[in-house]
Amino acid sequence: MTQEHVFPPAIESSAPFASYPVTFVGSFPDATHRLEPKLTEIAMLGRSNVGKSSLINALFGRTLARVSNSPGRTGHVNVFRLPDLYLLDLPGYGFARVSLSERRRYQQLVQGLLEKRMTLSGVLWLLDIRHDPSAEDRAYGDLLASRRMPVLVALTKGDKLPFAQRQKRRRELHALLALPDEQVQLTSSATGEGIAELGQSLLAAAHPGRKASS
Repeated sequence: MTQEHVFPPAIESSAPFASYPVTFVGSFPDATHRLEPKLTEIAMLGRSNVGKSSLINALFGRTLARVSNSPGRTGHVNVFRLPDLYLLDLPGYGFARVSLSERRRYQQLVQGLLEKRMTLSGVLWLLDIRHDPSAEDRAYGDLLASRRMPVLVALTKGDKLPFAQRQKRRRELHALLALPDEQVQLTSSATGEGIAELGQSLLAAAHPGRKASS
């Protein structure tokens, strides 16, 4: 477990969570590790190269998560705390430059958390807008559906496609995922597209009606 570290507000940033102090609570190998005090818990789920670290840093307006050139380096559950919300950054699934045994451990940790963590409030599921859901993506989607877990999909790397094409891909993925329109949001950590709206959605999960600072 990593010792707690508090990041002060990012005063000069316009990111949705920039005005909040954030605590890195720790890095845990146990899917059922107890968090105190009890707050809304949102897990961040996605493939190892989907851009989770970049999205976290874009939401907070400062470098909280390490962006690695080697996908799959998050091997534990990394927990960040806002005043009223925990974000649980899960190990990425799929491709990772680690051993097969480590990949299996990652899979067991992620599946164990999604299946057994009774305090989990919802999941922010990251999918690369350029690709259709893989067999592994679909398996996790089925798992979330079986638990009736509230899900918000962030389509990442929107800047990699021209405007018209990314709008088309959003419609296609929305149809493939069979989720309500408001549960599929287009984002880009590079340009900031959709980041403010995503922040508002995450805060609404903790306190309906509250908006992120701008």
